[in-house]
Amino acid sequence: MDKLLVICGATATGKTKLAVDCAEKLKSEVVSADSQLIYKGLDIGTAKPDVEEMRGIKHHMIDIAEPSENFSVSDYVSIAEPIIENILKNGKTPVVCGGTGFYINSLLFDLSYGNAPADKAVREKYSEILNSKGKAYLHSLLESVDAQTAEKLHPNDTVRVIRALEIYEISGKKKSEINDAFTPKHAYLAVAVDYPRDELYDRINRRVDVMFDNGLVEEVESLVNRGITEKNQCMQAIGYKEVLEYLKNSNYRSTMRDIITQKGSYVFENIIICTGGLSYPATGSTGDGYKFAKEAGHKIVPLRQGLCGLNLKGGFYKNLQGLTLKNVNLSIIYN
Repeated sequence: MDKLLVICGATATGKTKLAVDCAEKLKSEVVSADSQLIYKGLDIGTAKPDVEEMRGIKHHMIDIAEPSENFSVSDYVSIAEPIIENILKNGKTPVVCGGTGFYINSLLFDLSYGNAPADKAVREKYSEILNSKGKAYLHSLLESVDAQTAEKLHPNDTVRVIRALEIYEISGKKKSEINDAFTPKHAYLAVAVDYPRDELYDRINRRVDVMFDNGLVEEVESLVNRGITEKNQCMQAIGYKEVLEYLKNSNYRSTMRDIITQKGSYVFENIIICTGGLSYPATGSTGDGYKFAKEAGHKIVPLRQGLCGLNLKGGFYKNLQGLTLKNVNLSIIYN
């Protein structure tokens, strides 16, 4: 079975650079698995890689949708899967990079997601409820029809809350009752980048500062001038939603940056790594993610000095030997 290399982890961990380093070593291409990088015009707040950062490596699934469009997991896989197959057909190892678990799962496993395609009208209905009655009320609606899924989702995770409500309304099935077999479409190696907690918080803070210095507020203003509002899916991204609120209420500016930083840290605390059909918190070789993965029977090689000298079965990825990330704990999970 052909293999994929997956680079995942929390925000501000250097996934993009590592993915490009790996693609250079493998003489391959990068396939983005990020639900915000797909949007044109959302560059600063998403830390979208520029031409210099791409270093001549071909990147796919970036800037493929207008900010006014809704874009579902099924939309993603329908475009990304043929790209993956073409890269494999040309004898290369696709380097999948991103932090959107649903997107990564859709490439690795044959999932039905309840056989419930995206329904614009249903999503707009729940988006209206969110805007008029708030996150807590929206979450309570999910709790009333699917308590098990509601327990797993934080009220702030409105995209997944709406998706769970959408699945229930369209299919009549609870998301928690959908038991996809997680049949792998591809063998894979997943690399999770995991900094020490305090260091990662500092990296997130510095990233937020850079975003504002580079013109995040002006970028959101430009989108608003094009008719983009809080009702558009792209505006659910961390950073954009908060700036949009500031543009409507200038008194919000003093707390806007802090809220974005806090939400970025929340995402770090709840980042998941999709391997073998299960989700593990990315807490490093001594944390719960390591323990859960071991209990599930996965082999994990905790590496304190990056990928240098990595020797996997069959000599796979031997071309990555010598690639290092200093002072970073990489948990390697592979099947």
